[in-house]
Amino acid sequence: MVSSQNPDNALLLDNQLCFALYAASREIIRRYRPLLEPLGLTYTQYVVLLALWEQDDVTVHRLGERLHLDSGTLTPLLKKMEAQGWLTRRRDPDDERAVRVTLTPDGHALREKAAGIPSSMACSLAMDRGELASLHEGLANLLQVLRDGSPERSSGL
Repeated sequence: MVSSQNPDNALLLDNQLCFALYAASREIIRRYRPLLEPLGLTYTQYVVLLALWEQDDVTVHRLGERLHLDSGTLTPLLKKMEAQGWLTRRRDPDDERAVRVTLTPDGHALREKAAGIPSSMACSLAMDRGELASLHEGLANLLQVLRDGSPERSSGL
């Protein structure tokens, strides 16, 4: 992070929290690739499935909120996943404006095939459980602060 004692370092790339998050995110997703390829999944498809395994038969709107994806990104992704036979999309009978997403038996079956992915990823990070838990908690807190829009708490990021 940027030292308040040396403002000349404020624009150094390595002092940017945003860059550290960006680079780490890209590296994590790169490490998922060999674990997901045998299942025919991309990382984004995997997180869609994680959300649906947690709560199936949800609206596209709710799924987008859960995944922090807009409908312009989510809809083509869901169409491709539907073509793969992993989920179905249908109009909500109670609200024709809403589209519901439901896993198919093949989509449910992928859960068992993906069961070892989290532990494989944890092992690949060479961090102990406490470090991983602390990092996860810190990132979850950061996301909450950013969502809440509390500028006094998120200043200096």
